[in-house]
Amino acid sequence: MTTDDNADDGIEEAIERPWIVLKDTYDIETWIDHQSRHLQHRLAGGRIDTGYGIGFRLAAGGEIYMHTSPEGMVLLDVTEEAEWIAPLIVAATGAQMPAGRIWTLSVESLTQLLFGLNGLIATTRIVTDHDFRIRKR
Repeated sequence: MTTDDNADDGIEEAIERPWIVLKDTYDIETWIDHQSRHLQHRLAGGRIDTGYGIGFRLAAGGEIYMHTSPEGMVLLDVTEEAEWIAPLIVAATGAQMPAGRIWTLSVESLTQLLFGLNGLIATTRIVTDHDFRIRKR
């Protein structure tokens, strides 16, 4: 492990990383695993909240914030500027459009979602303080 892998400098979550188009299921599952481990590392130290996840900035405009819950659900907060992506989310996952901005998907649909979004994502970043409108326990 390199020194950077252990660094907790407090600025990591603000760094936007360019999206590299993933080629197949293996690439997507590897990306999901890497992001999960990275989030767990960033949240280590007893900090338990529901405002963490991944932010996707879309090349054509808008953002999507994704949170996966311990119960196996994927929550997506699709900003107003990204509402144009709703038909793709429905087509990729089979989900119903929500009444508001927050989509609830099964974790099993995550790979299909990322396949659908794959060519449309410009950048990603870790978020640790996003309001997914989840009731705190």
